[in-house]
Amino acid sequence: MKQAMLFDIQDFCTGDGPGIRTTVFFKGCNLSCRWCHNPESQNPTAQMLYYRDKCTHCGRCERVCPNGLETCDFCGRCEFICPNEARSISGKEHTAEDVMDRIRKDAVYYKNSGGGATFSGGECMLQIDALEELLKACKAEEIHTAVDTAGHVPFDYFERILPYTDLVLYDVKCLDSAKHKRYTGVGNELILDNLKRLLAIGKPTWVRIPVIPTFNDTEEEMKEIKRFLDSCGTPERVELLPYHTLGEGKYVALGMEGTCFDVPDEEKMERLKMIFA
Repeated sequence: MKQAMLFDIQDFCTGDGPGIRTTVFFKGCNLSCRWCHNPESQNPTAQMLYYRDKCTHCGRCERVCPNGLETCDFCGRCEFICPNEARSISGKEHTAEDVMDRIRKDAVYYKNSGGGATFSGGECMLQIDALEELLKACKAEEIHTAVDTAGHVPFDYFERILPYTDLVLYDVKCLDSAKHKRYTGVGNELILDNLKRLLAIGKPTWVRIPVIPTFNDTEEEMKEIKRFLDSCGTPERVELLPYHTLGEGKYVALGMEGTCFDVPDEEKMERLKMIFA
């Protein structure tokens, strides 16, 4: 049984597909978006987040650490003993059965709301064997499934999971490949080609566009994306997701350098949404 490296499992999610959902967050991503609000999702291995502003330097973590805080083997002792939640491990391997136990416990809410399980990241499709196993397990129990992806993977990965996937949540950032690479680390040719193929076969797809000031928050940019979508098929839904600052503290805790953007105002968001209405 293939294990999945995850950094979170969240219950009662309402923004990751229809109804009430359990969202499973896979660790590891092959994009490095400057606006990423889960920077701990990018590295495929376990990481320690240290929130210095919460630390009172009580010394408990150093006393219980077998390595004296010089190195970390992710035993979790410091995380457990810290009274201020200043240390947090991101990344733990889970069996499919472990994950299914979490998903099953909310099955009644899925049925009443039209919800289900969403597999997200990071990029969940980088762990294709584990993802396929979980999707098969959900379908065997008639649980609605959604896969949230940036699409920068070979299309044969999609072919493996589509029989067990009810909905694809697909990220589109911009159409200019050079700009896409500057802000995410990769070009978008493969991403856009995969989206064309998904829409051509009629797979239920929600296109999700992060709205990032100075990157893609203009009407011209959104009209260009709309023209592209109109040319290759019709997604069930287009969602615009405004940039937010909730992940900024994680960059500091990981010792990473983040990029801050302004938060788009409601008036601008409504104006951009009307382009897709």
